[in-house]
Amino acid sequence: MTMSGGAAASIVPKLVDYPEAAPAVEPWPVREKKVCMCHRTLLAAGSLMTLLLLACFVLVRDSASSVAWLQMDVAKLTGMNNGTAGLTTNAPHGRDDLLGGLLPASMDRRSCRSRYESWRYYKYFPYAASRYLQRKLRAYEARHRRCAPGTPLYAKSLEQLRSGRSADGMECTYVVWLPFDGLGNRMLSMVSGFLYALLTDRIFLAALPPDSADLFCEPFPGTTWRLPVDHDFPIEDLVPRGQHIEKSYTRLLYAKVVGPDANATAGVPAYVYLSMGWQLKDPLFFCGEHQLVLAKVNWLLLYSDLYFAQSLYAVAEFQDELRRLFPAKESVSHLLSRYLFHPTNPVWSLTTRYYRSYLASAKRRIGVQIRMFSYGSIPADDMYTQILACSRQEHILPDTAAGGGGGGASDNGVLATRSDDNGDGSNSTAILVASLYADYYERLRSRYYEHPAKGGETVAVFQPSHEERQATDNLAHNQRALAEIYLLSFSEELLTSGRSTFGYVSSNLAGVRPTILLTAYGHKVPEPPCRRAVSMEPCNLTPPLGVECRGKPVDKEDLARHLRVCEDSNDSVKFFD
Repeated sequence: MTMSGGAAASIVPKLVDYPEAAPAVEPWPVREKKVCMCHRTLLAAGSLMTLLLLACFVLVRDSASSVAWLQMDVAKLTGMNNGTAGLTTNAPHGRDDLLGGLLPASMDRRSCRSRYESWRYYKYFPYAASRYLQRKLRAYEARHRRCAPGTPLYAKSLEQLRSGRSADGMECTYVVWLPFDGLGNRMLSMVSGFLYALLTDRIFLAALPPDSADLFCEPFPGTTWRLPVDHDFPIEDLVPRGQHIEKSYTRLLYAKVVGPDANATAGVPAYVYLSMGWQLKDPLFFCGEHQLVLAKVNWLLLYSDLYFAQSLYAVAEFQDELRRLFPAKESVSHLLSRYLFHPTNPVWSLTTRYYRSYLASAKRRIGVQIRMFSYGSIPADDMYTQILACSRQEHILPDTAAGGGGGGASDNGVLATRSDDNGDGSNSTAILVASLYADYYERLRSRYYEHPAKGGETVAVFQPSHEERQATDNLAHNQRALAEIYLLSFSEELLTSGRSTFGYVSSNLAGVRPTILLTAYGHKVPEPPCRRAVSMEPCNLTPPLGVECRGKPVDKEDLARHLRVCEDSNDSVKFFD
C-alpha cells in the first residue's frame, strides 16, 4: 500500500448501513401485539426499594403498522435513586458538562439539553481535547459567526457564487456537506468534512434534507450550520443523483477547467464538487499539490459517505496540524463526534426515557449491534452461532449454567437470575440489541430465559426496534435510529458488526474499543468469528490507494505508525497510536 500523500481509488462493495428503502413509518406506531413486561420487585431490609424493569417485545400480526419504541410513564423511575441510576454523577478528570473544554460554554441549555447532559450517560472519557484543539474550535466558532448564512459576508460570498467565478482574497470560503446514504455514513462524512474545514480555514455548512431536519442541534454558538437551499440559491439540483458528477474535481481537472493546465483567462470556477463516495471518483483530492488548486475555489461541495480523516493525515500539508490538534490519533472521530453531534430535544427525550426505563438500573450494559451485508449474508442460525462464538472467545455476554432452567420469569420473560442477587442491580447486566431484525433479540432473550446466568447474575435483553428495512428519507425513522446509536454509546461494552458505519459511530461516541464481528465473505461463517479492536477510530472503507502524489513528501515512517489495516477489512485503513 502506498500512502505517500496521494491515492487512486480502490473499489470495494458499496457499504451502507441500510441500503434498501422502506415504506414510511409513523413516529409512534402501535405495536403488533401487547408489549410483555416482566417486573420483579426486590426488597432489601432497611434499604431503598429498587424497581427492576425488564421488558420484552413479542411480534404477532394483528396490525398493519410495525412498532419501534415503547413509551412508558417514568415518574416512578425518576424517584428511584433521585433519578441518577446508571448516570455519571461526579466529574473527575474533566468529565463535566463541557467535556473538559471541548464544548463552548455560551449556548442555551434548554433548547438543546443533550449538549450539556450527555456526559452523565457516557461511561468512558478516554481522551481530553488538547489545548490546541480547544483554541482552534473557539477560533472556528468566531469565524463561523462572521461568515454564516444571514451575515453580510455570506451575502457577499453568494454574490461571488452567482458570478460563476471564484475570487482571490475572500474572507469566507466554504465546504458544503451534501447528504449521501444512511445515517451512520452521513455522520462519519460530516465529521470528515468538518475536520477538513478546520484544516483549511473554511466554513462548514450542511445541506440538511427534510429527513434530517430535526436530528441534531446547532453545533456552533450564536449561528447556524444549515445551508439555506431555496429558490435564491445559485446552484440548481445541488445534491447529485450519483457519484459521476459533471463538475467534480477530477473531471474539471482533465477538462483543464482547473489545475496547472487550465486557461488562466477563464478564471477559477465558483464551485467544485468533491465526489468522495464509496467509488472515490476524486482520489487526487488527497494530494498536496491538488489541495493548492482547491484552495483557490471559494465553494467546495462535498458528496461523501466515507470517513476519510486518516487520508487527510497522508497529505503532507495537513500532517503537522493534525499532530497538534490530536496528539492521540485514536481520538479524532471520538472528540469531533462528541463536539459536533447533539440530538435535538425530541430525540434526546426518546433516548433518555428508554435508558432510564430499562438500562439505568443495571450494573453493566452491553450493546450488540448486528448488520449483515448482501455480499456477506448468512442464515440467522449461523449469525447467532457466530455471536455466541465471539462472546465465548472475548468473554462478552454473561455465561449460562449448562442445562439450567428458567430464572423465575413469566412465560414470555427475559429474566435469568438466582436468589443471591441483592435486589439493587449490583449483579445485573442489560443487553441492548440494535438490529433491523428481531431474530437475534429473540434468541438471546430465550437463552437467558431458559438458562440461568452463572453467579446469580440478573440478565435482561432489550431491543427498541426492528423495522426490517431502512427508510432513510423518513425523519421519524432517522430519529429512532439516532436514539439507538446513542443508547449503544451509553454501554460499557460493545459488540458491533464489521464494516458497519452504524457500529463505528456508536463506538467512537462511546469512547469504547469494540469487539467486531467479522464479515462472512463467501457467505461462510468467518474464523475467527471476531476481533477486539485495537483502536476505536472508524475505518476508511475506500482509502485512496495507488496514486503517487508529486507535492511535498510525507513522513512515511510516521504514516506507517499511525495508519494501518483495519481489524475488520483488509483493504481499508484506520488511525492507530
